[in-house]
Amino acid sequence: MPVAAPASSWLAVAGRSSTSAMTRLMLGRTLERICKGVLLLCLLHFLIMMILYFDVYTQRFDLFSRFNNGRNGSRNNISGAAGNGHHFYFYNLSRPNATLASYLATGEQLVPSVQPETNQTPSPKPLPPCPEIPPGLVGRLLIEFSSQMTMERVQKENPNVTEGGRYTPPDCRPRWKVAIIIPFRHRENHLKYWLHYLHPILRRQRIDYGIYIINQLGEDTFNRAKLLNVGYTEAMKEAEYDCFIFSDVDLIPMDDRNLYHCYDQPRHFAIAMDKFGFRLPYAGYFGGVSGLSKKQFLKINGFPNEYWGWGGEDDDIYNRITLNGMKVSRPDVRIGRYRMIKHERDKHNEPNPQRFNKIQNTKNTMKKDGISSLTYRLVQVKKYPLYTNISVEIGKPPPRPFKG
Repeated sequence: MPVAAPASSWLAVAGRSSTSAMTRLMLGRTLERICKGVLLLCLLHFLIMMILYFDVYTQRFDLFSRFNNGRNGSRNNISGAAGNGHHFYFYNLSRPNATLASYLATGEQLVPSVQPETNQTPSPKPLPPCPEIPPGLVGRLLIEFSSQMTMERVQKENPNVTEGGRYTPPDCRPRWKVAIIIPFRHRENHLKYWLHYLHPILRRQRIDYGIYIINQLGEDTFNRAKLLNVGYTEAMKEAEYDCFIFSDVDLIPMDDRNLYHCYDQPRHFAIAMDKFGFRLPYAGYFGGVSGLSKKQFLKINGFPNEYWGWGGEDDDIYNRITLNGMKVSRPDVRIGRYRMIKHERDKHNEPNPQRFNKIQNTKNTMKKDGISSLTYRLVQVKKYPLYTNISVEIGKPPPRPFKG
């Protein structure tokens, strides 16, 4: 007869089965949690990638809206839409490995069907005004004429001067646009020294300038003031000058603080020449180098045309200035010093014996004799690297009255 198993053994077996089931249940739940965690990580990774992807191209979405608006608004009348300011963009994605994103990023192959209405190139910043006292000035200069001078040397010394003797400061905006006018005949050697010294001085002074040599053709009597009137007229054909410096070719400033621009009053620069012992010869002297603004020049009707030969025209100009209610301004005598290139008096530039009578009649003649009555014949305008040469015929002096 079989013997029944004890109750304790059955209890032991049941306990082991229950423990095994619990273990399997916990393992299943753990695996489930792990799977859910991996799934959440995948979702989180996907969301992060999408956010980064759209963030890169968020700034480009206006292209899509512009493209769609232009496309929808131009189905019936493309040209009319273009006339209303819409632009249409076509993307060429036929290049290998090309994507719309890469085209949006680089801007390549983006061809507008209508030219943009505005230039996308940023405009340069406006230049600041040039300082009233340029920082690069030297002061007192050593001027000598013993060394040999050539145009080739002067040109190498001034590479920034452009054709026709023009220069503009690259880093600031000058107040004045200056035409420097030189009456000229047979002074080629003097001109080399003048250009050698004046171009560097003018550039240090930050002046927007052009140099005009007014060459009187022929061998008739020289007429300095009339040539200066011609220089004013011809320079105004070249540019909108508002300041005019009238200089003899044999006068070199000894101090670059003597600034070659215009002032509130007509300016006399050459107030202390070496030939006068560095003193002003008399109070009404206005010769050598002077400057007037365009307004001042026209106010006095320019310069007289009837002073043939040497002397008198500068005194007539001084009279015109004072008779029109203006005063002559001058630099300090220590700054307005000049050296003159020594030379013999030019042939056909003898002293004018009528100059004293003419000076006394300035008040009666200045309205009818000047820039308003100027006549001449322009023969040639030739631009050299360092200056503009203007050759003219200005006529002959009238016959002198017979002395009985």
